[in-house]
This record gives sequence, structure tokens and C-alpha cells, in this order.
Amino acid sequence: MKIESVTALVVNARQRNWVFVKMVTDQPGLIGWGEATIEWNTRAVVGAVEDAADFLVGEDPRRTEHLWQVLYRQRFFRGGAVVMSAISGIDQALHDIKAKDLGVPLYQLLGGLVRDRVRLYDHLGGGDTDAVYNDAAADRFAERAREIVGRGFTALKILAVPRTGMLDGVYGVRQAVGLMSAVREAVGDDVEVMVDLHGRTTPAMAIQYGHALAPLRPWFLEEPCPPGNVAALAEVARALPIPIATGERLVTRYEFREVLEQRACAVIQPDACHCGGISELKRIAAMAEPYFVSVAPHNPVGPIGTMAAIHFALSTPNFLIQEVMSADVPWRAEVVDQPLEIYQGHVLPPTRPGLGVEVDERAAARYAQGPEPKLRYFHPDGAVADW
Repeated sequence: MKIESVTALVVNARQRNWVFVKMVTDQPGLIGWGEATIEWNTRAVVGAVEDAADFLVGEDPRRTEHLWQVLYRQRFFRGGAVVMSAISGIDQALHDIKAKDLGVPLYQLLGGLVRDRVRLYDHLGGGDTDAVYNDAAADRFAERAREIVGRGFTALKILAVPRTGMLDGVYGVRQAVGLMSAVREAVGDDVEVMVDLHGRTTPAMAIQYGHALAPLRPWFLEEPCPPGNVAALAEVARALPIPIATGERLVTRYEFREVLEQRACAVIQPDACHCGGISELKRIAAMAEPYFVSVAPHNPVGPIGTMAAIHFALSTPNFLIQEVMSADVPWRAEVVDQPLEIYQGHVLPPTRPGLGVEVDERAAARYAQGPEPKLRYFHPDGAVADW
């Protein structure tokens, strides 16, 4: 079996463009799909997929580990987020082909089932951009949280912390407590609520937010500091009684190594579309296991990346919970032939070979690549603010 072509297919999803990787083999009808979505880098990641194709055409797609090593190591400059996103989508497509060729769901190649269902959590508004990022009203937070629970979810995540300066006053802390209080009152104590700080805070401010939110029992605080300073993250983790989660912007096991060694978090959040694909996601999870760190994969992307994460979750012992976007755009289910079936906040193991989902290219063509929104944020004095 040989790879004949590797191409990228771009679908607009408002907040981002989904970048699907299509891998065609010389076996009639045997096509693999992956996802390499990365916000505000659409043209760069499409180019990275095209560059990688030169190393793949003519190769046997079943040599998943060998080809991962080729793409990562043989181009001298090892990849950052854009290149690793391209490798991630390609790696997913390779796994999809291999499992289809063997006629089994992908999780069977990853060690088989270690659980019989995957627990999910949703975002306010199902991931709708305005509901998540642009509407910090307590009553609407509560209403949308109740809607999530009404659909059977037992966990949800909120972005309750405003854009924060290096050392802000009490206003932002009070706002975060007010929003979290509204959600906790709406859903009760039996629903887990995670709070995303979105890398907006310094360690000093993250600690203030954490102490203020602690009585409301967040399940974890996500990304309390931007990446790049593991010691700062560890400072937050040691100062707070709330578990810390991080890792959505880290790629490869090498960037996760120091986080684990410094015990800087309780939950890691690698993304199957960024970190190096399914191959690297499994390695990162295995590294975390002896540190008693669980894995809650980051996943605000499209339906192909979501299915890759589901197969990972079904086959990984230290998996915790899976992020999904259930309603970010109305055409999420339209662009694939097998939409994700969520029942009572869980997904059952897919039964179709491979990832278990194919891109409907005709439907996808109706939502071609579009301009991603320019999320330009500034503090009151005009200084740049983090998204």
C-alpha cells in the first residue's frame, strides 16, 4: 500500500477555520482523514501540510511511527505549533487508514477499550463564540449552564475571569466570583464546573482568583498563566487548594516533561490537533501516568479532531474527561457522514472502522475557508491584552 496524495481541506467555523487532512492511498476507496486546525494560522498550516506531503507520497501509510519520526526529525528544524498541527492531522489520517485497512475501530490499535463510555463536558451555548467570550452576565451564565445540564451533561466549563492586568484591583475578582456563584446556584453541587483563566493572568492574580473561587469548588482552574514559565505555574499550583490544568498550547512530550517534573498541574490538556497527533498524545499520557496526573484533552476544534480524541479517551487509563463543542456552528454535523452521538453527556465506542467518521466533501464545500475574526483586545490604557 502506498500514499498517493496528502491535501488540506478548509471549512469555515466562524471562530476558526477547520483544517481537515485528506490522505489518499493506491487502494481503491481507502482514504484517511485527520484534522490540523489551529486558529489564525490557516494558510500557514495548509502550507505545512503541503510541505509534509513531499515526505509522504509513495510511502506505506501503515508505518505510522516511522512516518511520524520522518516528519518530526528529518527536516532539521523541529516544529512549533503550526508544523506540529500539520503533523497531528497527518498522524490522525495515517491511523485512520491503518485501522480501516484492518477493519477495526481505531481504539483497538491503541490498546483496546479501558472504559465503556467517554464522559464529556460542554461550554456555555455549546461553544457559541458570543456565549463563551463576549457575554459576562450572571443571569445568562446561569441560564446556559442549566441548558447544558438539561441535555444530560454532568460537567461544564466557564470563562469567568475578565482580561486582567499584571496586578489588577478587586473588580475582576468580584466579577469572577459573581459568575461562578450564579452557575453553581443554577446547577447545584453535583455538577462539576471548571473555570478557564485562558492564560490571562499572572501568578499573583491567578492566586487571588483561585482563593476567591475556592469556596465555590471549581473542579479545576485551567491555564492560570501563559505558557513559557513552568516555575510560575508551579507557584500557582502550590498556592491554591484547587487542581490546576494546563497544556493546550504545548506541543510534543518534550514541552510537557518539565510541567510534569515540577508537578505544576494535576491535569494536562494536550490537543490531538496540535501536540503531535494520536501517536504523541498517547506518549504524553503515558508520561503523565506515573506522576498521577490525569488527561483532559483540549478540543475546541472540528468533528474529525473530536473523534480522534474519543478514540484516545477510550484507550487511555488516566483519561479524565473530554472537551467538546456541541453547537459552535450549525453545520458541525452537516460536514461529516456520522455526527457525534452524545447521550446523557457521554459517547459510546464507535463501531465503524478507523476514526468512524468521513468528511462529506460536498457539504464541506458550502462552508469554504473564510476570514477568522480579528480578536484584538486592549486594556483601558491601550496596552495589549491577552485573548
